[in-house]
Amino acid sequence: MALHRDLRDFHLEAEFSIGKGETFVLIGENGSGKSSLLYLLSGLLSPESGFISLDNRVLYDGCKGIHIPAEERDIGFVFQNYAIFPHLTVFENVAFGLRRRKVPESELRSRVAENLALLSLEHLSDVRADQLSGGECQRAALARALVIEPSLLLLDEPVSALDAIAQERMRSQICAYVRKSGIPCITVTHSFRDAVSLGDRLGVMERGRIIQDGDLEEVMGSGNTFLHHFFCGCKKDSHRL
Repeated sequence: MALHRDLRDFHLEAEFSIGKGETFVLIGENGSGKSSLLYLLSGLLSPESGFISLDNRVLYDGCKGIHIPAEERDIGFVFQNYAIFPHLTVFENVAFGLRRRKVPESELRSRVAENLALLSLEHLSDVRADQLSGGECQRAALARALVIEPSLLLLDEPVSALDAIAQERMRSQICAYVRKSGIPCITVTHSFRDAVSLGDRLGVMERGRIIQDGDLEEVMGSGNTFLHHFFCGCKKDSHRL
């Protein structure tokens, strides 16, 4: 993948690849381009040039004029603000992507029920989303992303609204799903625990560029000031939990 786009404060220029069943965690200061990169991959934001290929399928090629719409990319996206529909029930929120794909009703109900159970949402199936807590919204958003059985999973601060115990459970569920399904996953986070628990590989973004890409040990060894505070400061905070 290679993406280029002018953002408000800098030019985003990111090139990387990710393997099946691998979770690539992006960290960096606020405004470094992490979430924008997810939007570019999903098709919700258009690159100015570059190339995106997913499982041998070209989703974007600036030179050839290929731009597959977001709804046809088979990508599951959990947004930082959840982006679930407040007037719909949890069931209908999770079922939304399957209905768009015209999945038969019997299969739809089975797949939704399976994902509600996975994320302990069965008892909230008939509850409207505007009556949910932040953590419940976050779990519903993840269920909606997983139910379509995506070819790529994008997560923007996936456990931020949950309490500490629920965070650990959610991280475990995400890891298990990614490894079992064999899909690639890209996660944006400001959490040291997310980076350590979820990441097979870490990428450090600075002003639209991935300036480091490697495993935890490789990235921790950097003299980068942001990384020093991220790893040292966050480790101190984690001891208090």
